[in-house]
Amino acid sequence: MSVPAVEFRDVSKSYAPGRSVLAGFSLRVEAGETVALLGPSGCGKTTALKLVNRLLDPESGEVLVFGRDVRSEDAIALRRQTGWVIQESGLFPHWTVRQNVETVPRLLGWDARRRRERAAELLTMVGLPEAEWGDRRPRQLSGGQRQRVGVARALAADPPLLLMDEPFGALDPIARRALQREFLGWKKGLGKAVLLVTHDVREALLLSDRVAVIEGGRVRQVGTPEEIRRRPADGFVRAFLGEDAS
Repeated sequence: MSVPAVEFRDVSKSYAPGRSVLAGFSLRVEAGETVALLGPSGCGKTTALKLVNRLLDPESGEVLVFGRDVRSEDAIALRRQTGWVIQESGLFPHWTVRQNVETVPRLLGWDARRRRERAAELLTMVGLPEAEWGDRRPRQLSGGQRQRVGVARALAADPPLLLMDEPFGALDPIARRALQREFLGWKKGLGKAVLLVTHDVREALLLSDRVAVIEGGRVRQVGTPEEIRRRPADGFVRAFLGEDAS
């Protein structure tokens, strides 16, 4: 059996005594697979994501990335080898689009020519050709364009794993749907493992290979979008999916 890209083994995490955010949380994300963590606010989705790149550490259990316990890894090196896309893109406002995309390659010591070629390649992929957009500042972009740059930046060092925390949540509905459709095209050619946090049922069912429905820090059901739609495991899953599962 192949080594999963990410594996949570009976993980628990609390922020205060008696207030568990994750409890007995277990899940596998295979290499090249997109898994959506779907659930209501406060259920532990983002906490699980932060455990993967050591923004947080578990109190018990194990979090493994390609078979290695993340607690044995240098946190900075781990983050530089993991793509990270957040809701507001997180671009450096005083840097150009090109400089933002080059962030991690610069930290990894890539030479200027290699950085620029990689930035140009990715900006073309996300529909913002470097010749036209590379010298602009984030304030000169729309929300959807900033999010595209955020995706390009996360992919710049070609990490095998991409973590996405509500990546399209701050966009208007039209821009959101457009980027969701484009993401489907991007991921087919990239072949990366993706762990996607969302509370949007339609987004999870559209973008993922499998969905993990979470409630109260535990996985209530894992399955393909079709399995989740047709055979919800319990009343909570059925109620949370609601009409969006139809």
